[in-house]
Amino acid sequence: MRKVALVPHDKKYAKLISSLSSAPQVREPLGLTDDQTSIDGTLEFIEFVLESERLDKLYSRVILNENDELIGVITLKEIDNEKKTCHIGTWIGHPYWGKGYNELAKKDILYTAFTDLNMEYVFAGAKLTNIRSRKAQEKLPYVKIDAQSEFPDEYKKLVQQVNEPCLLNVIEKAAFLDWYLKST
Repeated sequence: MRKVALVPHDKKYAKLISSLSSAPQVREPLGLTDDQTSIDGTLEFIEFVLESERLDKLYSRVILNENDELIGVITLKEIDNEKKTCHIGTWIGHPYWGKGYNELAKKDILYTAFTDLNMEYVFAGAKLTNIRSRKAQEKLPYVKIDAQSEFPDEYKKLVQQVNEPCLLNVIEKAAFLDWYLKST
């Protein structure tokens, strides 16, 4: 049975994160550079995560599978406690694609977002060119697809960040928690 555990970042994971994120299948859709996915770049990322978490600006976890293998990273970023919104970002290492880990990790971190962090909306964006990400989001029953007209400011911010045409989806607290209660 597939399972995941979401654990805090630690420098001990730098080599594995670097290895998985530097694969072209992960690095290119995310728009990461070789420097960013190097061990030094990964250590800088981990330090950034730890500092940002101390300031309540993001919530990020390393994803471990049922064999305690590091398989990816999932992050709630741009946390806005006034608006009760944030954005979600996930990547899974190429050897672990197609095994359901993305959905399991999202289920866990979204539960945290809505219950512990008290968010009302979690935005999930994808570059139009990132077909895998778009398809993965479309499969999730609690995701509202094509929410850019409902949240134009969030959409504009997303497009400016990635400098590419995007799709903006949203997960609403009530819809997710209703689905969660029925699924457990």
